[in-house]
Amino acid sequence: MSRSHSARSRSTRTALAGAAGLSGAALLLVSGCTPTTGASPVSDAASASGPAEAAAAQADTSAQGLQSAYQQTVKAVLPSVVQITTSQDLGSGVVYDSKGDIVTNAHVVGDAKNFQVSLATGGKPLAATLVSSFPANDLAVVRLSSPPKSLKPASFADTSKVGVGELVLAMGNPLGLSSSVTEGIVSATGRTVSEGESGGGTGATIPDMVQTSAAINPGNSGGALVSLDNQVIGIPTLAATDPQLGSGAAPGIGFAIPSSTVKRIADQIIEHGKVTDSGRAALGVTVRGVVGENFQPAGVAIVTEEKNGAAAKAGLKAGDVITRVGNTQITTVQSLSEALAALRPGDKTKVTYTRGTSTKTAEVTLGSL
Repeated sequence: MSRSHSARSRSTRTALAGAAGLSGAALLLVSGCTPTTGASPVSDAASASGPAEAAAAQADTSAQGLQSAYQQTVKAVLPSVVQITTSQDLGSGVVYDSKGDIVTNAHVVGDAKNFQVSLATGGKPLAATLVSSFPANDLAVVRLSSPPKSLKPASFADTSKVGVGELVLAMGNPLGLSSSVTEGIVSATGRTVSEGESGGGTGATIPDMVQTSAAINPGNSGGALVSLDNQVIGIPTLAATDPQLGSGAAPGIGFAIPSSTVKRIADQIIEHGKVTDSGRAALGVTVRGVVGENFQPAGVAIVTEEKNGAAAKAGLKAGDVITRVGNTQITTVQSLSEALAALRPGDKTKVTYTRGTSTKTAEVTLGSL
């Protein structure tokens, strides 16, 4: 699997899943019904009917407990998930605060400045305007013009505590089917995923994403990936596709921007009207891909460099072709984005580049995206 499509309604775009990092031990959150007093139903069944019947009673009790946990989570969180409609498309969003701020994906808002927001609790669509968009992390905040008093902000989790194997629910508006819920698990954490620009995508490379088996479909973008603790652990953004299947989805492989990243970006947008500290490393250059004599990708050429940017301070300039960052070979713009996504502002790294017929190496102190 190497391709993904966005969860935006009626549009698809490309994504590449990079190296995985698994964090934490696997957790299975299964709520059971255990009486606090008296004999348990399982022990009663065991004494009356034997081990087989006791096992069946245990399974039935666990299933009822899990179903109850799902229903309680849906009841608690779904009212915080909204549908965002532009003149051309629709997606999902999550109520961030009682002032009417709603967080969503940048590719959901696109170039639009005004939106119609439909609450899961019903009623007429509400007018909203764009606060700011940050395409580098595919996040945006829109604000309701007249937020109702009944508005229910979601609770966002500390993503560092999310474990592989944790049961989750994806909530959103897939294919325009409002307030839909799917279920799955956290399949992996720490994924680096690059999305394409076709179909309105931002072309961003996003680190630390949460991979899930919960179904993510067009229209889910900007919605909520929710734990059974009733907390949002991520914003669903991409669903994988298998190149061998053409445009068909690869079942059970979706990606969500972790809630810790969502909170960091959204808080800055709400406070400052823009992102002031992305936490993302940058060279301070604009680039384009180049090919070698065999017409295969051979590096990334600097088109312009920011004055006093990280690359310029290290002596790189327009026309130089970057071929390696640290120990990572750079052949395409995407590979450069992925290499930088693994680093942080202030990190020092060696950048290998060619200038004319000469190969050079510079130590670069990375700036902020």
